[in-house]
Amino acid sequence: MESSRRRFMQILGSSAVILAAAGTGFVLTREPVAAQAPWRNAGRYPDPMRRALSWAVLAPNPHNRQPWIVDLISETEAVLYCDLERRLPETDPFDRQITIGLGCFLEIFRLAAAEVGFVAEIEIFPEGESRPRLDQRPVARMALTPGGQADPLFAHIPFRRTNRSPYDTERDVPETALTAMQSATGSRLTTGYTSNGTRRDALRSLCQEASRIEQLTPATWQESLDVMRIGRRQIEANPDGIAISGAMMEALQMAGIMTTETMADPDHRAFAESLAMQEGWSQTAMAFFWIRTRSNTRAEQIDAGSAYLRAALSATRDGLAMQPMSQSLQEYPEMAALYRDVHQELAPEGGTIQMLARLGYARPVSEAPRWPLESRLRENG
Repeated sequence: MESSRRRFMQILGSSAVILAAAGTGFVLTREPVAAQAPWRNAGRYPDPMRRALSWAVLAPNPHNRQPWIVDLISETEAVLYCDLERRLPETDPFDRQITIGLGCFLEIFRLAAAEVGFVAEIEIFPEGESRPRLDQRPVARMALTPGGQADPLFAHIPFRRTNRSPYDTERDVPETALTAMQSATGSRLTTGYTSNGTRRDALRSLCQEASRIEQLTPATWQESLDVMRIGRRQIEANPDGIAISGAMMEALQMAGIMTTETMADPDHRAFAESLAMQEGWSQTAMAFFWIRTRSNTRAEQIDAGSAYLRAALSATRDGLAMQPMSQSLQEYPEMAALYRDVHQELAPEGGTIQMLARLGYARPVSEAPRWPLESRLRENG
């Protein structure tokens, strides 16, 4: 163990030199530029349906699985399905979080349609809600008709990021930004926030423990490792999942120090470093924002996705970093106690906490990888 730690620190030091050189312009970027192309191509399609969908594929979603598949019927009609191969059965056994991600997709679709003068008419689960998991039935029917009015939040879609960096603990999150997030979500559900005091401290501790449980539970941790892409080559080969890029990480991977195999080994330093990184996420949270629904229907999960997307765009507008911290909301046995605790803390009157996110200020991060729009379309139904 100690020799592993020494080797880890040696590689880390070497990587720091690489990064320092990169700052002088002598090292080529290791950013997965090809995997980020959908961010540059959004809106560059001639027909209104593809144009709106090209924005929708930029939606946040759990583990960046991008669980959407669209039957394209015409330039103004389409049907959205869940790609059943992209679900997360260990951490999301009832597909609640996947459904929230599809709600984010539909909200961006709505905003993008309105931006060019169309109303997005969306019928949710037209053949009925699927329980206990999503199935082959459609998630939504989508039609475009003239008459949409642009929403100011649309302008912030290209700049929205899920920021997993440590946040600046010297900068408080202004209450005006948090109330603006609440206003952006609308009135179909309930939102809350905390930015100081004992409640924030309690949520920091709860999120840290939830992250620890997720990593110490072999099946749930392996589910994350199975979709982890380390370095530009892996990311561009599979532009989805949990992307870890940069010269430092590539150096650690090439040395065999930070790989999905070493991160799966509880006795390896890489496993401990993963735990420490997640502790930093929780302990540098300067505010928390949550979304609660009255019950837990599929329609409410879609609404929660829409609300989260709008709250994230509002946070982006105000220069805030944001990251979901929803481990305690996951519905598998090892998380049951914390699931109960977070609901007692944030929903003592009942209902379901659908989303919990941390906020703060942090250095900018790059766009998450995305599959091209064309790979998510099925032409003519």
